[in-house]
Amino acid sequence: QVHLVESGGGLVHAGGSLRLFCVASGRVSSSLYMGWFRQAPGKVREFVAAINWRGGSTFSVDPVKGRFTISRDNAKNTVYLQMSSLKPEDTAVYYCAATGWRAGTPTTSNEYDYWGQGTQVTVSS
Repeated sequence: QVHLVESGGGLVHAGGSLRLFCVASGRVSSSLYMGWFRQAPGKVREFVAAINWRGGSTFSVDPVKGRFTISRDNAKNTVYLQMSSLKPEDTAVYYCAATGWRAGTPTTSNEYDYWGQGTQVTVSS
């Protein structure tokens, strides 16, 4: 079992920045990929970015490339999502997720086994 707790969400003006945190506990060593998803009201949950826990390789979707950066601190069992140049369309609940070995970078919800409770990000125009 892996337990995930997100924090760092809040209200920010368009163009501003936020840093999300995801602290993992439990069988962290078994988690090879950590991902961030988001879900806006009335929309399906969508993949944002993922990082390989051991090697540090990252992958993110085009709408956030150049604005969002995923990183991790293995010593702290923490994954970060640094968000800058935020836009109103980035408003959503952001979820941290974890999974074990996959053949490729997991980018869909059903590929992840563990989820945090979510943290709200609101970007005002």
